[in-house]
Amino acid sequence: MGDGIFGPTMDLMRSEPMQLVQLIIPIESAYRTISYLGDLGLFQFNDLNAEKSPFQRTYAAQIKRCEEMARKLRFFKEQMTKAGLSPTRSLRSSDIDLDRLEVVLGELESELIEINSNNEMLQHSYNELSEYKLVLQKAGELFHSAQSSVAAQQSELEAYNTAEASIDSALLLEQEMTMDPSKQVKLGYISGLVAREKAMAFERILFRATRGNVFLKQSVLENAVVDPVSGDKVEKNVFIVFYSGERAKNKILKLCEGFGANRYPFLEDLNKQFQIISQVSGRLAELKTTIDVGLAHWSNLLQTIGFEFEQWNFLVKKEKSIYHTLNMLNMDVTKKCLVAEGWCPVFATDQIQNGLRRATLDSSSQIGTIFHVLQTKDSPPTYFRTNKFTSAFQEIVDAYGVAKYQEANPSVYTIVTFPFLFAVMFGDWGHGICLLVATLYFIFREKKLSSQKLGDIMEMAFSGRYVIMMMAIFSIYTGLIYNEFFSVPFELFGLSAYGCRDQSCGDASTAGLVKVRATYPFGLDPKWHGTRSELPFLNSMKMKMSILFGVAQMNLGIIISYFNAKFFGDHINIWYQFVPQMIFLNSLFGYLSLLIIVKWCTGSQADLYHVMIYMFLSPTDDLDDNQLFFGQKFFQILLLLSALAAVPWMLFPKPFLLKKQHEERFQGQSYARLDSSDYSPEIEPHSVSHNHEEFEFSEVFVHQLIHTIEFVLGAVSNTASYLRLWALSLAHSELASVFYDKVLLLSWGYNSILARSIGLIVFIFATVGVLLVMETLSAFLHALRLHWVEFQNKFYVGDGYKFYPFSFASLGEDDE
Repeated sequence: MGDGIFGPTMDLMRSEPMQLVQLIIPIESAYRTISYLGDLGLFQFNDLNAEKSPFQRTYAAQIKRCEEMARKLRFFKEQMTKAGLSPTRSLRSSDIDLDRLEVVLGELESELIEINSNNEMLQHSYNELSEYKLVLQKAGELFHSAQSSVAAQQSELEAYNTAEASIDSALLLEQEMTMDPSKQVKLGYISGLVAREKAMAFERILFRATRGNVFLKQSVLENAVVDPVSGDKVEKNVFIVFYSGERAKNKILKLCEGFGANRYPFLEDLNKQFQIISQVSGRLAELKTTIDVGLAHWSNLLQTIGFEFEQWNFLVKKEKSIYHTLNMLNMDVTKKCLVAEGWCPVFATDQIQNGLRRATLDSSSQIGTIFHVLQTKDSPPTYFRTNKFTSAFQEIVDAYGVAKYQEANPSVYTIVTFPFLFAVMFGDWGHGICLLVATLYFIFREKKLSSQKLGDIMEMAFSGRYVIMMMAIFSIYTGLIYNEFFSVPFELFGLSAYGCRDQSCGDASTAGLVKVRATYPFGLDPKWHGTRSELPFLNSMKMKMSILFGVAQMNLGIIISYFNAKFFGDHINIWYQFVPQMIFLNSLFGYLSLLIIVKWCTGSQADLYHVMIYMFLSPTDDLDDNQLFFGQKFFQILLLLSALAAVPWMLFPKPFLLKKQHEERFQGQSYARLDSSDYSPEIEPHSVSHNHEEFEFSEVFVHQLIHTIEFVLGAVSNTASYLRLWALSLAHSELASVFYDKVLLLSWGYNSILARSIGLIVFIFATVGVLLVMETLSAFLHALRLHWVEFQNKFYVGDGYKFYPFSFASLGEDDE
């Protein structure tokens, strides 16, 4: 790999040096040039045709062609999903070109559509015949039961008429019985199936529409049947309606159509019924065989497509991306060249030029592509080369804002400080081991899991597996310092320094303990746990420790701002921002940190609250018992005066110096480069965009005033914000202690396996759910806030934009 001017150092501290490049590409080698640059993945094209609509661009027809092939591939994927198949990765490479692929996709689509159409027709016929067979069987039963009931009624009526021919007899029935058989009205009937949920409404409306002049019989089908129209399984009833007259028939037919009832013919003759049933059964068997053969052919065809699907899909996406990029290029006036502009890293110059030469040779072009570096005042994109370990930490920083071009990158420090601050709040080496085991599972199976589709939460945890691993390792470290294993202390590094004064104290945890041996070598002495002074001692230690960590990290942020200013040659920010900020912060909170360390080292009983309060209220009063070192009073007055002097130092000089610098630039008294950064980036638009634009002094002064007030107040609020380290650490420790003492130990006090089992299960679920999930998320979010607000606001601008090179490697990640 060529190093270009600068070697590819994989330096995360500053983004890669970028350059704006113009490419003049002969039209005959344009396709291969873009393809090879896509393989390389180190060139970001600028759109030179932004004013044109997609339909006005040169290669709109080719993109439309690729979209049509993509539509066919989506159709294939839908069919494979319907068949329960998934695309498989073929080991052999496909050498098919786009023209041949277009023909193949067209043929396969036509074949699949034809197979689907035939299958639908056959399935429709099969479902209709299945319903017809059920109607023949059930309607026959209804017919026979109706005939037998009619015969019984007629015999009863004849007996009744011969016994009592009274005037009260039903005249209509008498007329029917005495009427000439040739003049009797013959009843018609209609049979079919209706959905069971509509059966009651169907019967009611049928009765009303015909004024009761019909006779309806229904039979419930035990199993649901496939409806020929919808293709869904529906519970249905077989019905048969007897009617008289053509008008009643028309009404019944319309009601059947309205209720979606399927009608089927039915014959009274038993012999013909059996004959039709046998014919239908034979036809059903034939259709079943034909459908099975068709489905097998459909499945085999989809399996064949599945073997090649991924390669075809990638080829279509690749072709579409190439033509989409070609549409961003400008056509030369001669119509023989395409002009491209874009950004690339300086180290990739040789690689890009080699790719351009290879494209010229492979396309047999007479003229090579011209590679020309352009001078520009535009801000280049930000590009950090990361690996699978550092990428997650870079994403944490980028979520706040993408770094300005070549400003200091906070992720270099975040790799260590983020998991460490998390661990300060999550310090328990038992919980840390649980987190480590979970994340090691992701790491050891990352190849397999990276190719699978995980859920949203699992995907998030998997992408941050190395962050969680670092958090777990640091949690084990801080847990050993706190000496907590699921809130239980252990004498891992030797015996406790404390013991009983005499035999009478026994296992006392509140009194009678004296120091009997050397100080515990690492971490907290286990004897502190369970004593009355445990909570005050841990509160004091963790609160002071939080302030020390906070002041140290804020100082780091201000120091990074110095290196930023030095890198960009911004001397005003060094002398009138970095220096007074360091003086102000350390005159107050740096001094507080010093007092904490001195008090720890000397064992003094001085009240630090009193010292800091009266440092402001009565700086000249004697300290008495609160004096920690010689000359402290004079030192405090000096620090207080320095802090007071630092505020106007930050506020006043910078706006006046910027105004003077602006006047010198545009009056010809200074010949500094316009693109140098010797002045604040906030006023660049005012001073550079137009040569004779007036300098807005009031705006710059107000901005500096806001910045000064924000820093002065932020120094206090940010230091107080770091006390969350103490608060969450205490909460985590107390929760773990409650779960251990009040759940596990309490249940273990019962002489019952059931009670102990329930206690153990509750302890496990409480530990996992509350401490390993909720507390992990809580500590993660608090550590995130400390980095985004308290740390990064000291130096990080974060108004850049990412480098998005044209690369085929990203085509598989998102569907376009």
